Amino acid sequence: MAQIIEHISHLNSQELIEFAGDPERRTIVIDVREIEEYEAAHIPGIPLIPMGEIIDWIEKLDPQRAYVFVCRSGRRSMEVAKFFRANGFAQVHNYSGGTLQWQQEGREVATGRERIVDAFALDQLERKINL
Repeated sequence: MAQIIEHISHLNSQELIEFAGDPERRTIVIDVREIEEYEAAHIPGIPLIPMGEIIDWIEKLDPQRAYVFVCRSGRRSMEVAKFFRANGFAQVHNYSGGTLQWQQEGREVATGRERIVDAFALDQLERKINL
């Protein structure tokens, strides 16, 4: 079960896989690191919206949906989750440990510009993850 810290649930890797893979939940998972970090290594299938840009998207996103935020270690994604929660999004989660944890567990990573989101289109954020 997810650990709650500062009113934000922190998911481990297995919970992230369950959330991302459950079509009933319709959870949107977003990497919030910088482009260079994402290009070097990211969890396959997860789109990137850098932390500095996601604030501009908040009014376009559905506050009824569930969101999981991912970064390198879980620190920046926690800040994004808190920001979303403070702005009326009730179902926000942080991936605890981030891509560092993902890699330490020996899980597959991708490189390159796979899903860098540069213009708002909700379908770009929809689940395309096979973890």
